[in-house]
Amino acid sequence: MMEAKVIGADETPAKASAAPVLSVVVPSFNEAGNMPLMVENLGKALKDVPWELIVVDDDSPDGTAEVVKSLSRQHPNVRCLRRIGRRGLSSACIEGISASAAPFVAVMDADHQHDERILPKMLAEAEQGADLVVGSRYVDGGSAGEGFTETRLRGSQLATTLSALVLGKKTTDPMSGFFLMRRDKFDQLASRLATDGFKILLDIIVSAGSANVDLKIAEVPYTFRTRHAGDSKMSPLITVQFLGLWLSKLTRGLLPTTFLLFSMVGASGIFVHMTVLWATQTQMGASFTVGQITATMLAMTWNFFLNNELTYANKRLRGIKMLTGLLSFYLVCSLGAIANISVAEIIYSVRPGAYVAGLAGALMSAVFNYAVTRMFTWR
Repeated sequence: MMEAKVIGADETPAKASAAPVLSVVVPSFNEAGNMPLMVENLGKALKDVPWELIVVDDDSPDGTAEVVKSLSRQHPNVRCLRRIGRRGLSSACIEGISASAAPFVAVMDADHQHDERILPKMLAEAEQGADLVVGSRYVDGGSAGEGFTETRLRGSQLATTLSALVLGKKTTDPMSGFFLMRRDKFDQLASRLATDGFKILLDIIVSAGSANVDLKIAEVPYTFRTRHAGDSKMSPLITVQFLGLWLSKLTRGLLPTTFLLFSMVGASGIFVHMTVLWATQTQMGASFTVGQITATMLAMTWNFFLNNELTYANKRLRGIKMLTGLLSFYLVCSLGAIANISVAEIIYSVRPGAYVAGLAGALMSAVFNYAVTRMFTWR
């Protein structure tokens, strides 16, 4: 565990004992090396503002929670919410903001890529009437700086373009993880927000539109910095989670993000099934029955582990729970196959048409598997 730096008296954050006007919510996982400097920098940036820091830590194995708690013994405006058995940036932000009593809340990353020095400007915009203030890398005066590799920059620009299809032109940087908003506006939207995924700003803006909650949005430019310590959390799985969220918001929430992710995993399972069936038939000379059983079991196993890592990352099963979860997944999917066949046969008997009946059965099976595994496997 890393030792928290003891900040000297001349660096003690001002207004520590006053009721906070601004709560800064920082989701974290393995960010112990960034926390002492976070407190120091916020103290300098917000020296004239009563503020508090709420670190929402997903039980980091590097001891992030212990570092923050050590800092909180020196600074009464610093506190830690340690979550056990739950993970996910969006849900961490929701819990952190919900724990705040301040009239204004800001969300920023723990890695120091977001420039805390613009927080007073963001707060001033909110106090002058803005409901949501976005720290933007793409508005005039902002820059991605050296915080992105070339590949990540292109990915961010593509994600921004896709987000514009859902949002219109409400903000230049809908993928920003750096924003400040009125807490009463957040409270109106909290129950509508998805707890999975990692781009909560996009969710907030779209949810406000669907709930007819008027959001006056302002932007403050900043330069995206390089990470101070630790490793980036970006991964291909997060990219897929964004696509699931994007598709869900494109349908105005008609299809939940987890259902879309579950369906994408199921589609990949079909590829696995057909590949195994081909291999057992053409390469191993097995009978169709043996090949079909083998392909079915391997496809279900593939789907379970991918759903465990992707769709239900915030409820990920480990140890003995993974084994019992796998067995329950086998059982549910077997029942889903029966539902598939039953529905397909009923529709085919009423209106002969193999493709229509087959598609209806497949959709029924997908909905059944999603609903039941969500209830029993990843409850």
